[in-house]
Amino acid sequence: MDLFETQRQQAPEMRAPLADRMRPRTLEEFVGQDHILGQGKVLRRAIEADQISSIIFWGPPGTGKTSLAHIIANRTGARFVCFSAVTSGVKEIREIIAKAKEQQRYSGKRTILFVDEFHRFNKAQQDAFLPHVEDGTIILIGATTENPSFQINSPLLSRSRVFLFKPLVQEDIELVLRRALSDSEKGLGDLKVKIDSEIIGQIAQMADGDARVALNTLEMAVLMTSPDKDNIRRVQLQTVEEAMQRKALLYDRQGEEHYNIISAFHKSMRGSDPDAALYWLARMLEAGEDPLYVARRMVRFASEDIGNADPQALCIAVAAKEAFHFLGSPEGELALAQAAVYLATAPKSNAMEVAYDEVRKDIQKLENLPVPLHLRNAPTKLMKQLGYSKGYKYAHNFKDHYVVQEYLPENLRGRRYYRPSNQGYERKIRERIERWERLKKQAGAE
Repeated sequence: MDLFETQRQQAPEMRAPLADRMRPRTLEEFVGQDHILGQGKVLRRAIEADQISSIIFWGPPGTGKTSLAHIIANRTGARFVCFSAVTSGVKEIREIIAKAKEQQRYSGKRTILFVDEFHRFNKAQQDAFLPHVEDGTIILIGATTENPSFQINSPLLSRSRVFLFKPLVQEDIELVLRRALSDSEKGLGDLKVKIDSEIIGQIAQMADGDARVALNTLEMAVLMTSPDKDNIRRVQLQTVEEAMQRKALLYDRQGEEHYNIISAFHKSMRGSDPDAALYWLARMLEAGEDPLYVARRMVRFASEDIGNADPQALCIAVAAKEAFHFLGSPEGELALAQAAVYLATAPKSNAMEVAYDEVRKDIQKLENLPVPLHLRNAPTKLMKQLGYSKGYKYAHNFKDHYVVQEYLPENLRGRRYYRPSNQGYERKIRERIERWERLKKQAGAE
């Protein structure tokens, strides 16, 4: 139970999975999470100074939470204890606390307790940690894939600092894979593996930010590949697909295919084809595209191509983004699919895009036009004397809460930017605006 003792004393056995053997031993070997572990960042400074306080590591699987705990274990002078919430309970916690108190009493040595899968503990089990975190008996490091706001007790959360681990980018995972291929001590360096850069890129892409998945896939693909007459294992894409049980779709997040497919998705929704929209959406998600990128594009589409023809479209798109953020993958993908179908079948109008574009052009072309005096507030006596707010008509005091009055600067009077279509709800907006125009003409003729 006394921290990763074996890892500090011995090299990992080759029987262990590649992902376990390739765990980084130092901060210099650690890949990714520069936003919290870069030079000068608070967490890095705390680890280097051996001044860790209670913290929560929150992020997807395979992003380095447990690996960082190993690094802290190797650097700290404190007693380091590790166990998983999957296999341990309150009984083990009490034993650890008792030993921590004894250690503190006789040697003054701190105890750092690392709990993997911390969200697996229920609220009552989490309460068992609270008094001992509060009095300094233990320093708690919890790792969780679930949102701490919902899964961890508020009092415990308030006494800990949360560090968010992000999915690894493709370049980071490729670096991890190349290290494994070249490392003869812990990795696959002695197996004479030949694998194209494009295939390494496909593994990294299909791993979807999870280094463990990538390393497991690589190891299986290498072991499934028989050595040739020169004792070289030439790994093929088909073998990688079999190892991962997933097809390597043609899709490059930074390349042309990325733009081709997002363009097809956008144009399918604009063309009111829900089936094509679903197909291109799935192509992106299955190939490893960031779902929140797709959600952002749908939010943009809701205003650009639908606008006020269906004001609900923007709400649906934003709700889908929030639903995915809340549920994650794969459950949240259905919310994105629902939104894509809604947007594809909604009435279309680009009147808002055209209107805003015209406004921007006028602002760039014309000087900064002054606000008409009657539209300015007059909170002081001097401003009232200068005519601020004079002649302003309060719309709610008039019939139908409308009164003929000028609101644009004098140079732009009569300018029409927004011209609603006859589609969906915009037809009602258009009828309303036309009625107001008639009232303006009547007032001008009087």
